[in-house]
Amino acid sequence: MEYVSHNEFNRCVDRYNGNKSVRQLTCWDQFLVMAFAQLTYRESLRDIAVCLNSRRSKLYHSGLSHIVKKSTLAEANENRNWKIYAHLAQSLIDVARELYADTDIGLDLDATVYALDSTTIDLCLSLFPWAKFRKTKAAIKLHTLIDIHGSIPTFIDITSGKSHDLNVLDILPIEPGSFIVMDRGYIDFTRLFTLHLSLGFFVIRAKDKLKFRRQFSHPIDKSSGVRSDQTIILTGQRAKNGYSVPLRRVSYYSVDQDKHYVFLTNNFGIAPLMVADLYRKRWLVELFFKWIKQHLRIKQFFGTLNQ
Repeated sequence: MEYVSHNEFNRCVDRYNGNKSVRQLTCWDQFLVMAFAQLTYRESLRDIAVCLNSRRSKLYHSGLSHIVKKSTLAEANENRNWKIYAHLAQSLIDVARELYADTDIGLDLDATVYALDSTTIDLCLSLFPWAKFRKTKAAIKLHTLIDIHGSIPTFIDITSGKSHDLNVLDILPIEPGSFIVMDRGYIDFTRLFTLHLSLGFFVIRAKDKLKFRRQFSHPIDKSSGVRSDQTIILTGQRAKNGYSVPLRRVSYYSVDQDKHYVFLTNNFGIAPLMVADLYRKRWLVELFFKWIKQHLRIKQFFGTLNQ
């Protein structure tokens, strides 16, 4: 816990009056208990309380001010404002991003690059009826935007498993001048145009039956794998109504995968090969999902917040 600033934590607590009328199990105590539960693979609130209280003499040295009661912990998890810990996480993310700011990501690009994707986390329907996904299955969806410098998540939204990936674009924070790399599941030209108006850049894989009209073809080096670099106008009725300005279409052939890719972007200044290289970085978010599923216990919930 030495990496967590007490001053920053107290600022988060004071912002939401987290310790108001609290006599036992302060927000800091709650944070320590929940961190302990995650790191030691506890299975339930009772498991947490029994395990901690079996070593009462060591609680003080662990930073806890009182013994942990199951009912008190349940009440805290239900009623404490989750935004306290969300802001704490964001402050830790800001510290981590500074540490990795100069990491070489293999791109000659003076801009921040993000990868956006989602993953579905399966749950037991009988234990989590609020997360109903299918008739006999429960699930939540984790929408994540990561900074590819260090694969650090900068934005996370948890929704029901049925929520469409496109909806996250409505609440996604846009950093002007940055690149957001997405798979073709995020193609919605109205939302992409909103991203364009927010001065952000996107690189996204095009769908196979995209309707467009070519305006210009730019010079390319076919030995690099690039097959075409075009400026296009969308001609599909819904597409052109949603995105009325020119787009850039880059076709690329990967020799390693023996596969042909077509990308769309609203940036006309970078090299066409850079467009393909940016999309290749999208797989870092897949590796992030694989990592958290292997190392974090995210299938067990200790309570459901009301706020």
